[in-house]
Amino acid sequence: MRISLCQGLLTGAIILNLLILYYVSRAQQQMIEKRKELGRGSRRGHGRGPRVSVLLREFENFENYVGDVANSFLRQRPDLPFLAVADTFPYPPLVLPEGARLLVLSPSPDQPPQAHRPEFHLQTEFVLLVPDGVELEQPRVFERLIKELEGEGGGPVRLVAVPVLTRSAAQCLHLRVNLKEWTATYSPAASGSSGSVCTALQGDAVVLIRTEDLFNLSVPLGRPLFPALFVQTTLRGWKVKLLESPCFSANHRPLFSSAHNQWKADTRLKEATGKLMRSFGLKRLLLPEGKEQWFGCTKETPRCFGTVQDDTPDYLYLDRWTPPCCLRALRETTKYVINILESSGVRYWLEGGSLLGAVRHQDIIPWDYDVDLGIYLEDVPNCDHLKNLDSGSLVDANGYVWERAVEGDFYRVQYSEANHLHVDLWPFYSRNGIMTKDTWTEHKQDVEFPEHFLQPLVPMPFAGITAYSPNNQRAFLELKFGEGVVENPQYPNPMKKRLDRSKL
Repeated sequence: MRISLCQGLLTGAIILNLLILYYVSRAQQQMIEKRKELGRGSRRGHGRGPRVSVLLREFENFENYVGDVANSFLRQRPDLPFLAVADTFPYPPLVLPEGARLLVLSPSPDQPPQAHRPEFHLQTEFVLLVPDGVELEQPRVFERLIKELEGEGGGPVRLVAVPVLTRSAAQCLHLRVNLKEWTATYSPAASGSSGSVCTALQGDAVVLIRTEDLFNLSVPLGRPLFPALFVQTTLRGWKVKLLESPCFSANHRPLFSSAHNQWKADTRLKEATGKLMRSFGLKRLLLPEGKEQWFGCTKETPRCFGTVQDDTPDYLYLDRWTPPCCLRALRETTKYVINILESSGVRYWLEGGSLLGAVRHQDIIPWDYDVDLGIYLEDVPNCDHLKNLDSGSLVDANGYVWERAVEGDFYRVQYSEANHLHVDLWPFYSRNGIMTKDTWTEHKQDVEFPEHFLQPLVPMPFAGITAYSPNNQRAFLELKFGEGVVENPQYPNPMKKRLDRSKL
């Protein structure tokens, strides 16, 4: 068989990439082993060589005190490796004292891969993460922190922190990260007498971590540093111990000399937080003071997932449920549509999976991606939003889009022109006491049913409001889905993705 020139070049490129990957992986492993050996050697030699490197990650190019921080540490401990880390080359350039180095994380095509990889630049057993503007006053603080961390053995405490004496001194928080629900929740943590153990910190602090642990994180030096660090450590079950003393001082507070620079820093922090949370797949933060931050879809942006194939949205394949921003939009749309139906005299009821969610959760099913309502066909002329849709869609005064669905003979109300999260309205009519339609979908729950389920309609809680439903919900659902459907939750298409009930 003859091999063309293109095939030969492609084969050569693949082999070259594999060789590069092998040598990079080998170099990383050698670095890890070297750090371990350095740590063992320093313990045997009672301090022969530094055990800790100082790393400053958080600073702003337009105003910072990185040089002063480096001087503060190196003046008292000139043997300490000091590394300032930036995403791109800082401008204006940093002025660093002898012994301090700058590492730029953005790769350059003329540099070897290790040039921008921090794990190749830290050879000590421990890393001390310090904020901008901090000062070292007690040189023996390193030994105290190392002793505290080593005293925890192999337990869950994998980080030790001390506060910086500022107006925003460090506080212990509990952090719960639920990737399935795209949510991180912070709550206050009680202080202990000999140091607080928690899962996250808020405010200014200096943190000690083993170098090996730091580089076992997927994003070891993300920004903002503390949120990036503690989301990852929390998911690994690690904890941080916040000591009451010794403390670091910080003469440079506030960090910024003008309101304009403070505004620039706050804006960059907000942008960096959004970028980080989206990269981690977190769309909702619940803060300790009760406020919320959202990083998902809005009325002005597309929804978080694309066209659904085989009744299985893409997030189910990632072992996640409906993003909370999407659920919020569905609840808003449902409340809006039901209010219009009721004020127009259109009889409606919760249908299909939406009724199932109401019975199980009094809410939308956590993995559902739309809301279904049945309506009486004969009531459609009562509603100005529905009666003229044969001639085209309607964008109402609040930005909701009313239209006839292209998939069948039913109506759809979208959250907005940009965001296609929606409520579907399925028109039925009565024939000889049976609720029926002229067209049907392939969904197994799309079947005829006796009208007595709607006589009367009964109110029930759903998605934060009171909605109408059939009068015998269990019998109605079992007619549609089969016996035991309420007690046995399952994804819409278990042939594609099956729910693991043991993890509920």
